[in-house]
Amino acid sequence: MSFRIVLSSLALCSALFFVPASSSAAAAGPNVVVIFCDDLGYADIGPFGPTQGYATPNLDRMAAEGMKFTDFYVAQAVCSASRAALLTGCYSNRVGILGALGPQSTNGINDDETTLGEVAKRAGYATAIYGKWHLGHHPRYLPGRHGFDDYFGLPYSNDMWPNHPQKGAFPDLPLIEGEKTIALNPDQTQLTTWYTERAVKFIDANKERPFLLYVPHSMPHVPIFASDKYAGKTERGLFGDVISEIDWSVGEILSALNRNGLDDKTLVVFTSDNGPWLNYGNHAGSAGPLREGKGGMWDGGCRVPCVMRWPGKIPAASVCNEPAMTIDVLPTVAKLLGVTLDSDRPIDGLDIAPLMFATPGAKSPHEALWLYYGQELQAIRSGPWKLVFPHKYRHYDERGADGRPAPTKQGVVAELELYNLKDDIGETKNVAAEHPDVVAQLQRHAEAARAELGDSLQKRVGKGNRKSGQLKS
Repeated sequence: MSFRIVLSSLALCSALFFVPASSSAAAAGPNVVVIFCDDLGYADIGPFGPTQGYATPNLDRMAAEGMKFTDFYVAQAVCSASRAALLTGCYSNRVGILGALGPQSTNGINDDETTLGEVAKRAGYATAIYGKWHLGHHPRYLPGRHGFDDYFGLPYSNDMWPNHPQKGAFPDLPLIEGEKTIALNPDQTQLTTWYTERAVKFIDANKERPFLLYVPHSMPHVPIFASDKYAGKTERGLFGDVISEIDWSVGEILSALNRNGLDDKTLVVFTSDNGPWLNYGNHAGSAGPLREGKGGMWDGGCRVPCVMRWPGKIPAASVCNEPAMTIDVLPTVAKLLGVTLDSDRPIDGLDIAPLMFATPGAKSPHEALWLYYGQELQAIRSGPWKLVFPHKYRHYDERGADGRPAPTKQGVVAELELYNLKDDIGETKNVAAEHPDVVAQLQRHAEAARAELGDSLQKRVGKGNRKSGQLKS
């Protein structure tokens, strides 16, 4: 029996993703669906395009029925750090998860952190994740121990396997259900389909109770794969096929909500963990007008496409140009669900419901967004302004092809640079000399960030940093 048939059988046998409602279940809040792509660039979907050689009709429809956020950021432009921020509402540095955890990592999300799944559980919601976790692969770090009733997917990035271009760098890649490895080196052409089938079954099974569904796609992180439904179907080649299949997945999820009469009861958020991995060339996406890509805090790395939809609540065909960040998802959802967060473990995100609902006069709740990469405070975003601090960064001079990366140019130096992103979205004109008052104001915000979370560029240690989970030696 083929592995594909085995998984299909498993999927059919588990219409079960229903969890009995607790006595404290509160159905006043919306269902929540968060679709989180991997390495999807700012210009890779139609609402932020135009795309070249492929179409995203379901995402176009989602934007037409909801809101496009043009200035939406991730906390760090790398996998695990970005996911930690989304799921905890904290800057990655605060919760001690940086970079991209791999098969040899012994740390992961701390038991004491409250995840988006745990927020929903407090409100009596059914919860599930289908896709890439990447917050630790040891059992104590897996989703089932951090607020999710059901889990199926990869514990870390799909390139962390024996077929990596750097041969021999990684062991076999596990596909996990719950806490059990059910396959090694799974057929990656089926990942988007499997995640989507599980997501749809979960919605069908929980149509009578509130739920939170998290779908962190493995694609379009390299190596990229599409199923037979989409392989070879677009002019853009394999990358276009992959994005078309992700768009199909969005359509399937939206259709399941509609079929079950849940459209006006469900908030759907679609976004990405960081910008495109540009040196993979034709297997990478596009940051469009933005500077650079994944792996740094120029906007091409940390500013991502974001679309939110909740018919009757979020105005159709609306656009938000105010800065917001993935750290804002958890506190916003918590407020919508009526959940009070623990006061003894501060978070950094803020409620952005007024932005989502296009409340007249609504502004970003943040005076400034702190843009760290690793332990370096590389930039500050405030209103239309972005102040970049002196640091070394990677630059993509060359483009690879067909799954093989080109080398990156390491150690390129940024100076103290100020950009007005409203006038200069590509960060091309340094206007620091013309606006010393703005530079001084953003420097004060930077000092607040350094005092709280540190800054290795200045050898500063923050008072607010917490530790990730650590295996006992």
